[in-house]
Parts: sequence; structure tokens; C-alpha cells
Amino acid sequence: MSLLAATGAETAGMPRAEAFLRAAEQWMLADDPAEAVAGFRRAMAEGGPVFVEPRVPLARALFLLGKDAEAQAIISSLKAEGPTDPRICDMVAELLVERSDLVSALEWATAGVRLCLAQGRQGQPKGAGDKSELRLLLSLRYRIRNDLGLPEDDYDQLLDER
Repeated sequence: MSLLAATGAETAGMPRAEAFLRAAEQWMLADDPAEAVAGFRRAMAEGGPVFVEPRVPLARALFLLGKDAEAQAIISSLKAEGPTDPRICDMVAELLVERSDLVSALEWATAGVRLCLAQGRQGQPKGAGDKSELRLLLSLRYRIRNDLGLPEDDYDQLLDER
């Protein structure tokens, strides 16, 4: 996949950025975060449509390489931009749970829940993916709150309704 993306060969009509991203994910699965970092960076440099924001898995790979400051800078940059996509919130929250930063993970999960709910109120199209993303975020948020020893709140009660 890396070779196809680098040579510019089309992969079933897949944009090059997407090919670099998918190749980087395969490097992560192969336990080679250094190659993954290179792939995620190439996907970002290429630009164009991708199925997932490459900065979050890039941060994960950097953490694995012990480049914590660089990874944290990416997360801080995403936070400064403000959450705009529930899926990114979910991914960052999961990464922060892995890093045992439950307080920050809770902030991201809550931001994702708020985005999902706001999109629903604004009449934006809500497909099955949106409902499943909301459910994932609510479940993740509940687990984090439980681990932090926090009592149930209104968002936790939404999980029971879904």
C-alpha cells in the first residue's frame, strides 16, 4: 500500500492520502510505529479525503515511540481547534484512556456527546452511524466516569434510553 501510494498508482480509485493512511495503520498493526509515523505524515502532507483524521493515530504512534511531547502537542492542537467531529473526539478519548489520562479523556468524550446531540438538534442528517457514534461515546464516557468514581449524570442516563 505504501508503495502504491508513493508511486501514485491508483488503488481502486483510492486517493493517495487515503492509501498512505491505510498503509500507516497496517504498520501500526505490524508493531512498527516508526514506519506508521512516516505514513501518517505523508497522508497529512498529501492532503485530500481520508476516512479518519490522521493526526490522532499519528499521536498514538508518537506515544509508542516515546515522543510524548510531540504527541501531546498534536492533541493540544486538536483541542485548540475545537472539537468539530464526534469521531475525532471518540478517537482522542480512547487514546487518552490508553495513556491513563482519564480526566482529559472524559472532556473529549463529553465534547463528542455534545456534538452528536447538537447535530441532532440542528436537523442534520442522522444515519445509523451517528446513532452508533453517540452510543459509543456515551458508553466510553460512562466507563471513564465510573473509573473516576463519579456519580451518574444526565448524559449517563441517556445511555439507558438508547
